[in-house]
Amino acid sequence: MKRFWKKPLIMILVLFLLYSALPINLVSAKVSVSAESAILMDQTSGRILFGKDIHKKMRIASITKVMTAILAIESGKMNETVKISPNAVGTEGSSIYLEKGEKIKLRDLVYGLMLRSGNDAAVAIAEKVGGSVDGFVYLMNKKAHELGMLDTKFSNPHGLDGNNFTHYSTAYDMAILTKYAMKNKEFRKIFKTKIHRVPQDGKDWARSWKNKNKLLFRYDFSTGGKTGFTKLARRTLISTASKDGLDLIVVTLNDGDDWQDHMNLFNWAFKTYHMTNIVEKGKISNIKSKFYRNHLYAHRDLSLPLTTKEKQGLTTELLLYRPPKNKEWHHPPSPAGKLYVHADNKQLAELPLFYHQSPKKEKKGFWSYFKQLFLTSLRVDSND
Repeated sequence: MKRFWKKPLIMILVLFLLYSALPINLVSAKVSVSAESAILMDQTSGRILFGKDIHKKMRIASITKVMTAILAIESGKMNETVKISPNAVGTEGSSIYLEKGEKIKLRDLVYGLMLRSGNDAAVAIAEKVGGSVDGFVYLMNKKAHELGMLDTKFSNPHGLDGNNFTHYSTAYDMAILTKYAMKNKEFRKIFKTKIHRVPQDGKDWARSWKNKNKLLFRYDFSTGGKTGFTKLARRTLISTASKDGLDLIVVTLNDGDDWQDHMNLFNWAFKTYHMTNIVEKGKISNIKSKFYRNHLYAHRDLSLPLTTKEKQGLTTELLLYRPPKNKEWHHPPSPAGKLYVHADNKQLAELPLFYHQSPKKEKKGFWSYFKQLFLTSLRVDSND
C-alpha cells in the first residue's frame, strides 16, 4: 500500500462491504464443452463465468451477422426501402432468395439476415448502409475497434470463408459484441423472433421465415441467438438466456454439439450464480475524507453474478486522487478514483467514482421572491 502514497493518490478503506466479480477470475466450473473455443459471459457486468481458449482467433461463419445487424439497426434506415442489386442476388451460400430489382424494407432484410442467415440479405444491407460492401466492411471494423474487439477482423458482412484467413474473431470478442448489441431494444426483438412474415414485392403471397436457432424452441430460458456454419469454420453459435434476473451469453466456435453445450452452460450458471445488487447509482456514503465526503458518486448501478462462497470474506478499498493542501481544487479529475473489491488476495472488480461539487445557493433579490410568489399562486392542471 505504501507505493500509493508516493503518487498523488490516497488509499481509503471503505466501511461497507461490496460484492463484485472480475472477468478473468473464473470459478472452477464442473462443466465442459465440445467446442474448440467457448465462453459464458454475464450480459450485465461482462463477467466471464466459463472460458475455453476464449482469445483464440478463429473463423466465425454466420455469427458475423450480429455485427451486420446492429450496424443496420443503428443506421437509422430501418424503415427505408432497399432495391436489390444483382450483386446481392448472386451471393453464394444460405439465402432468403431475393430477386433482382425487388424492393424490400431494410428492417425485413435484417429479419431475413438473422432468422434465415441470408447471405444475399447481408450484401443488400451492406450496400444500403455502407454504400458498398467495402464501405460496410470498413464500418464493421471501425465498430469492432470501438468496442475493444482487439482480435477481430471482418472482410465481409456474412462470414463466408475467403481464400485466406482474413475474416476472423474470438469467442471473447463475439461475446463483447453480443453484450453491446443486446442493449438495443430492436436488436433484442429481432434476436428472439421465432417466425417473421413479410410481403413480397410484386407477389400476392408473403415470405415466412422460421428462426434457425433451435434453442428458441427447445430451451425455456432462451432469449435469442445466431447460428453459423461453413466447411472451414464448422458449427458456430451465439445464444442468450435469462432466468431470475441473470442474463447470460454463450459463444461457441467449432462445436459439433453446440445446442447441448449451450444448454449445459446456461443450466450450470443458473444453478451456481445469483444476481446481486452491489452499488446503486448515486452518492457513495461512509467516506472518511473530508474533501470527498458527500461529493463522491457512482454514475451507474453495479449488479453482478456471484456464488454463495464469493459473498464471504470480501474487502473493499477506494483509491482516490489526493486533493491539494491549503488551496482550492477547481477541477477535480474525472473520474476522481475507483472502488476496488478483493477476495483471496485477488482483485475482483473496479468501479469508477466521480466528484460532484454541491451547487451553491443562489442569492435571491426582491423581484426573484416576487416572481416565485406569483408562480406558486397559480394553479396548473397537468391533465389539460
